[in-house]
Amino acid sequence: MRSIWKWIGLASVAGVVAGGVLVVRDQRKRRAYTADEIRARLHQRLADSNGEGFQSESGSGAVSTANKR
Repeated sequence: MRSIWKWIGLASVAGVVAGGVLVVRDQRKRRAYTADEIRARLHQRLADSNGEGFQSESGSGAVSTANKR
């Protein structure tokens, strides 16, 4: 019975190590961008999203009644 707990403990330690590796890899990938690159990407995403169904505040003011009950 002790052998089972040893294997479970070893597997949990391996899982924690693997999770840590994934976190570090993600942080390195995120740090690879400069502030200007992030800002440019955010502006590009905003420009892309404005043309895809979002209504601007200066729109016609019409209110949709499709979801009102």
